[in-house]
Order: sequence, then C-alpha cells, then structure tokens
Amino acid sequence: MNKIFFTILFFIFCSLSVSAQQFSQYNTGTLYDSFENPSQRAFIPDSSRGVAFNFFIPNFDANFYVTGDIQRPLKSRAFASPSYYNTSSLRIGQNALNHFNANANAYAVMLKFFTSLNGNVEMGFSAQTKVEGKGVISDESIAFLDGPSNFARDNYDNIFNNHYRVQMYDQLSYIYREQVNKQLSLGFKLSYLSGVQYDKIDVEESSLQINRDPANPDNDNADVYMRGRYYRSYVPGRLDGRDFLPTFRNPGASISMGATYRTEDGILIQGNIKDLGFIHWNKRSTITDFNNTTNITDITSQHRDENIYNAVYDLVRGNGVVTSFNTKTNAKAELSVSKSYWLDDEKTYRYFPTVVAQKEMFFSGFTGAMVNSVQKNNLIATLTATYDDYKLFNLGAQIMVKSPNVEFFIGSERLLNTGRLTLAALNNTNQINRVGNYSGADIFLGFSLKFGRVIEHPMNSSYIPMGEKGFLGRLFGRIFKTNN
Repeated sequence: MNKIFFTILFFIFCSLSVSAQQFSQYNTGTLYDSFENPSQRAFIPDSSRGVAFNFFIPNFDANFYVTGDIQRPLKSRAFASPSYYNTSSLRIGQNALNHFNANANAYAVMLKFFTSLNGNVEMGFSAQTKVEGKGVISDESIAFLDGPSNFARDNYDNIFNNHYRVQMYDQLSYIYREQVNKQLSLGFKLSYLSGVQYDKIDVEESSLQINRDPANPDNDNADVYMRGRYYRSYVPGRLDGRDFLPTFRNPGASISMGATYRTEDGILIQGNIKDLGFIHWNKRSTITDFNNTTNITDITSQHRDENIYNAVYDLVRGNGVVTSFNTKTNAKAELSVSKSYWLDDEKTYRYFPTVVAQKEMFFSGFTGAMVNSVQKNNLIATLTATYDDYKLFNLGAQIMVKSPNVEFFIGSERLLNTGRLTLAALNNTNQINRVGNYSGADIFLGFSLKFGRVIEHPMNSSYIPMGEKGFLGRLFGRIFKTNN
C-alpha cells in the first residue's frame, strides 16, 4: 500500500475520537463555551447584540494520541521517506500494550438568542458531529504487519488481545440557559443523535503460529487464532459525506446539564454532566462472536501488511448475527472552580485561573486541568496544563480576540507534541524515531458574530420590563420559597 494509506492508518490506530477535551474555553463566555457548558452565558447586557451565530464557519476541536512502543514504527511507516516499519522499540512476547485515544467535536451550526430583557434567559440551536474512540493494541500487532522477521520463536499465545471502540454520530441540539438569581445560573442541552458508524472489537484470546520455509522465505505463512466479539453498525456502501447527514436510521438522544454558582467573594463554581445519552443502531447491524483460525500467506512481500490486515478483518467479521444493539455516549462529569483578579490598579490586565476535574462516566478516563487566562482589552492569552490517569502531562496555549460582538480563537492543548508530530510529518528523522510518553496532536478553532439590537439592561432600557422570571426561575422560587 502507498504512503498515503499508512498516513491514514496511523491516525486510525490513534483513533478518531476528540473528547472534545477542550479546557481552554472555560469561562471565556464564547458562543462555543456556552454550547459546551450549558450554564455559561454568551451575552453581556448593555454591550452584546441579541443574536449570536457562527455563520456556518466550523468551530471544532480535534485531538488524538498514542502511547507506548508503537509510536516509532507507526510514525516511520506514515512519515519516513522511504516509508518502513522501524520496529526497534517493540518488545515481542512481553505483553506490552499501547493506549490510543482521541476525540473530535465539530459544530457546523451554532445559533443562540438572548430572549429576556432582564438578562435571565438565553436559548439556541446547534448541529455538530462527534467522534469518540479509544483502545489498546499490543506491540506484536504492529510487529506482525512488518512480517515474521521480528519474531524469534514460531509460537506465541495471547499477543493479539486488542480492544478498540469508535463511535461517530451527528448531534442536533436545543439549549436553554437561565440566570435564576444573582448567584445561580442553570442550563441544559437536549439533543437528538443520529448514529453514523460504530465499530468495537474485543479480542479475549489469540495465538500466532509462524510456518517458515528455510529454503524459500517467500513461502512463509502464518496461522492466526482469535476469539472475541465484534460489533459493527450497518453502513450502506462505503462511508462518505452523505452518511454524515442526520437521518433516523440510527436514532438516539442525550442531555447535558450545568450549574454555575457565584459565591459572595466572587468564586465561580461550575458543575456539568455532558452528553449523557445512547444510540440505537438499526436492525441491519452485526454482532459477531468469532472463534476461528485463518491461514495468512504472502507475509514477506511488500504487500504483507495489506494481506495481514485483510485476513484478520475477514476472521473477526465472520458469520455475524444481523441485529440491532444499543451503545452509550462517552458521558463526562466535570467540576470547576474559578476566580477573577485584576493585576494592576488601572484594571487593564485581568487574570482568571480555572481548576477543572473531568471524569468519564462509563470509562476509566480522568483528567485534571489548570487553565490560566490573562486578558487585556479584547485580547485573551491562555496557558493550560493537564494531567490524566495515563500519567500524561500536557501544556496547551490559546490566543483569542474577543469583543462583545465578535470572537475568534485558535489553540492547542497538546502544544509541544503537536509541534513534534508536525515535524515528524515533515520528515524530521529525530521526531519520527522519538518514543516519548506519547505521540499526538490537538487543535481547536472557533469564530462567531453577534447581530441584531443591543441588549439593554432594565435600568438603561427604553422599554419598561415587567420583571417576569424565566421557567427555571419560577420553578426555583416555588421550590425554595424565594422571590430573589
């Protein structure tokens, strides 16, 4: 296969997921921030105009990483010239596993309205596409793509016990945010999900038998045994752009909820439950319980990796049962604390640090983040540090230009590793051969404008408000017997 294919294969192994794990946007008040964190406001009374829109310019966050020994062979196959598998970092027969994880979140449409003159209510609509993926893969799985020369013995057990999951879906949402009182704001995001594709492989048992021909290595072949389960959603034909249009073929739903509380001394405490939902994959999907052996020939030619991949794929696909099934979305729980400080007497420079803890609700992922933002007039610079349960430390940076009615931001939460991977893609030998804590990249970008009439605070308004509260404010008052 050509080099372009292996560049794509590298990113597939790294998964195509983006939790949208983007912490730099916390407490920035952007339109993106308000859709990701439902209790966050997007409008400022007496400054902002009443309608916010991204004008179909995608606002997105995409990230991925792969850990462990397979970094070098994957990068050398994807980026080296000529391309090859540099397997010198792999440990054969030692049950060495490598994690891969990534997330993608792209908003095609974000439209939000300020609907209360009292500053109580914002509501809007969005259309986005998400990809979630993660898994583990063994050193031997990559070594085998390079042929039998990496294996000193002829027999190995349980060296292909890999696990992989990827889920892609569209998300159409309605969002509502209300300032219940001076301290508390609440918000929620209700979404219809339209599944695009789902794949999950769990290999519980495996073995490799290499049949060598000393007289003619071109005749070498291998018997691969695997036992496990494979889930695959139905996609009519090859996956293309039309499959990313929302349909009712694989329906689902999710909810995000958030609350922000401001203490008397100005500390902001924010909690979120994000993307708690499910997708029902239609009755033409497939579940395969595989327990079989396949013989793979032509494992020493220049097409060996393609032959091996196709043979293993045919093995796990097998004779599956055509049926529907349900999957969970990668829901997350978040808690953050923030406080704003003026750095000078003239109140020119504002510093607002935020501490964030994020836990995946159905998986093992946990991440802590320290977000440091400094603002001067319309310019905001952010430095982010994160640490997760894989013991990976990341530094990120963001530059934002933000006025009450215009906002643009760009950044990366894996700044150093994004730079290193870029150099590797440009054929830098040192970066191709480097085996660090992980190889990966992250980039995010966003833009939106506000238009319409300027939102007037009740004290400055030409219209006399009647003081009506929003739905959540009325409900809060009834529960807690307060008119605040």
